[in-house]
Amino acid sequence: MKVVILAGGFGTRLSEETIIKPKPMVEIGHKPILWHIMKYYSYFGFNEFVIALGYKAEFVKDYFLNYQKLDSDLYLDFSSKEIKQKKVTNEKWKIHLIDTGINTLTGGRINRLKSLIDKETFLLTYGDGVSNVNLKDLIKFHKKQKNTTVTLTAVHPPARFGGIKFSRNRVKSFAEKSQVEEGWINGGFMVVEPEIFNYIDRDQNIFETDVLEAVAKNNKLTAYKHNGFWQCMDALRDKYLLESLWKKNEAPWRVW
Repeated sequence: MKVVILAGGFGTRLSEETIIKPKPMVEIGHKPILWHIMKYYSYFGFNEFVIALGYKAEFVKDYFLNYQKLDSDLYLDFSSKEIKQKKVTNEKWKIHLIDTGINTLTGGRINRLKSLIDKETFLLTYGDGVSNVNLKDLIKFHKKQKNTTVTLTAVHPPARFGGIKFSRNRVKSFAEKSQVEEGWINGGFMVVEPEIFNYIDRDQNIFETDVLEAVAKNNKLTAYKHNGFWQCMDALRDKYLLESLWKKNEAPWRVW
């Protein structure tokens, strides 16, 4: 199963960092949060990534083009011009870095990946959030549902987010921030069937509203309720929180 990561937004609420680099490249423990997300999926055996790029795409491309050197010990002999990698990373990753347009919205970004993923179930998440959700259990849950197009991971949010309204495991609607009743939001970490492309027709489709709400109206959107850790890096305070957890070796997503 391929893992699609949305990594092309402007990240305006984290402008202290994103004026220089895209949000997925903002570092936690000297590694981009995108790296943390990929390591987490890799732990569960998912090693093929399709990364939807946009804003400052060159930063992500440069990082992975130089990943082997950046993550290795090097020996340099300036007299002979010899360069040796002394420690080689053991990642098994296959990475598709796809420029999906700087102004394309989330639904449109997914649509631009259609040629890579349109005939298979795929995993989908955002390039700015980490969790300790059990991905194997999430996929098992998705497979048990009947006539489902998307299963999202519902998480307990900080108070500033909007929420999801349920009927059992089916998502009925999305509530505004002031209307949160059940204390759940879409935390990403989704399982998606290829029929999702029937709901997307242009670059300006917003996945979270135009697409998922249409799927919900057709009673084909389910939610896997995760009561464990989840945190997005929406603002500078979130980065500080994640950084603190990492430094104290208390990061719940660090399972590798």
